[in-house]
Amino acid sequence: MKTAVALIIFNRPEVTRRTLAAIREARPPVLLVIADGPRIGRDGEAEKCAEVRALVEAGVNWPCEVETNYADKNLGCARRVSSGLNWVFEQVEEAIILEDDCLPVPTFFSFCEELLERYRDDERVAQIAGCSFLPEGEGFGESYFFSRYPHCWGWATWRRAWRHYDHGMQAWEGKREASWKIAPARSAERRLWADCFDATQNGEQDSWAYRWTSVIWSRGMWSANSAVNLVANLGFGGDATHTVTGRWGNLPTRDTVFPLIHPEEVAGNVEVDALIGRLVFEPSPFLLRLIAFARRIIRT
Repeated sequence: MKTAVALIIFNRPEVTRRTLAAIREARPPVLLVIADGPRIGRDGEAEKCAEVRALVEAGVNWPCEVETNYADKNLGCARRVSSGLNWVFEQVEEAIILEDDCLPVPTFFSFCEELLERYRDDERVAQIAGCSFLPEGEGFGESYFFSRYPHCWGWATWRRAWRHYDHGMQAWEGKREASWKIAPARSAERRLWADCFDATQNGEQDSWAYRWTSVIWSRGMWSANSAVNLVANLGFGGDATHTVTGRWGNLPTRDTVFPLIHPEEVAGNVEVDALIGRLVFEPSPFLLRLIAFARRIIRT
């Protein structure tokens, strides 16, 4: 490998140990470690955070430059990840990014490296994603496709793209869907995303990923998403911050095949995105009514 890996950790030693083992197999030359601090009032969390940090530092047994960016107090998901990635891209021009619970297959790293080089100077491409929610066997002849959905369970990007990250979501403020250059086709999904972006900007959602998606849609950029699932999210469960429940945890993975088959042009794959929208992001009418009711309760 030639590319730096950024590893985002917190308080879960078991999943961190498995993800670090996958990174160890890949042997990146630089490992940039981002850690949030313990939350106030959580018994034993300070000890768990310290255990995870020590685990990572002791687990690097290959020639590797290790840099750390540890928060003394808890910043929360959005502030910690975004400030950590700001720090990462002060150190390097491009990086592969893994959270502690994202377990990649071996070819994930090669996949990211090849596409980081291929689209390094292409401002139309915001990132590369290794996870896929497509049904097994849903193939279309290419190793990846360009999507409006910037999946972040194992991904990679460049300094030139991350510099557009806007924590205040200025492009979204007061404009709603008018700020989007690319957007979901179906109105139900658009309403759900608008609610998510509103909640994020209002502080009801502690999400850096919604902010990143808002930037990508407002700038009309694409994510190069793997056609097969290269990363399993191990983090669904009671000790998770966001992924407590859900059907997307620990999805089957398999290696991609080289040489990669590239799309003929940098343009969103309308058919595949429509499928992902229906499978993953489009809510039922009941869910929309439930979300609207919950928003009213929160605001009163």
